[in-house]
Amino acid sequence: MRPILIGICAAFFFAFTFVLNRSISLSGGSWMWNASLRYFFMVPLLILLVGRHRLPPLWAEIRRNPGAWLLWSCVGFGLFYAPLCLASDYSPGWLIAGTWQITIISGSLLAPLFKQNKDGRLVRGTVPWRGMGFSLMILLGILLIQAEHFTWNDPSALLLGLLPVLLASFAYPLGNRKMMDLCSGRLSATQRLLGMTLLSMPFWLLLAVFGWIESGVPSSGLVFQSALVAILSGIIATALFFRATDAVHGDMQKLGAVEATQSLEVLFAVIGEVLILSAPLPAVWGWLGMALICLGMAAQSAWSVRASRRTEHLSAPSSG
Repeated sequence: MRPILIGICAAFFFAFTFVLNRSISLSGGSWMWNASLRYFFMVPLLILLVGRHRLPPLWAEIRRNPGAWLLWSCVGFGLFYAPLCLASDYSPGWLIAGTWQITIISGSLLAPLFKQNKDGRLVRGTVPWRGMGFSLMILLGILLIQAEHFTWNDPSALLLGLLPVLLASFAYPLGNRKMMDLCSGRLSATQRLLGMTLLSMPFWLLLAVFGWIESGVPSSGLVFQSALVAILSGIIATALFFRATDAVHGDMQKLGAVEATQSLEVLFAVIGEVLILSAPLPAVWGWLGMALICLGMAAQSAWSVRASRRTEHLSAPSSG
């Protein structure tokens, strides 16, 4: 239960990403500068959090397999956050937050790429098809909120607001899980976050160059809001989420339950956009879609916990 509560706290701080990204987009800020600046700001903050005495183990871990660190850091951070910033130019924050919950389904479909401990043996994970019915409820909710936003006058807005989020929904859990396997518990969540941020720098530097070519130097407002995203979402939310996923590493069912808590981001994002950006409330279809997303998240989390307990009970040695 504790990892799930930590996941909910992470969802609250992650919601600031969608609200502030939308604010930057509405003010005409570049999504490329927005994405790269967040990770530039995160580097010094994370170095302070990790502390000098915990840096040598991190360097040693990176030197153990620098190529894998570079690849999965760019996938888990670069192909996750840059597409979300791009989508902010075409969709309100609450809509992106709602669509982002497809990561629950994406994460489940990635299970065969990883191994988990079962009866003392490492076996390849399987897609939890029995629990996918709840994921379909979440998917229906996403379709409803997208239907509210869709307009025949500009169908391209749907694709540009949807496809980048779909890419991000696979990249984030894939990069996060690959890095958990690579580190095998040898690093803390904060150390791993710093390592992935540093190793994703080539991606962000390249994106910043394109941002400078397209729009020049970023405005002070964009810099300030990107710094807020770095602190609230990049540092606080990501550290909480990593801590929650680290606590259930190796148990794909519990891991799915923790990842499902992120569906609450959509509710937090709606509240944030209304309070901060004076955005209008979603219409009936939007509220119905969000309700289905949250119900699906709650049902899938409960099912995952029960299934995990049932598995532990069946594998426990008999007391007789």
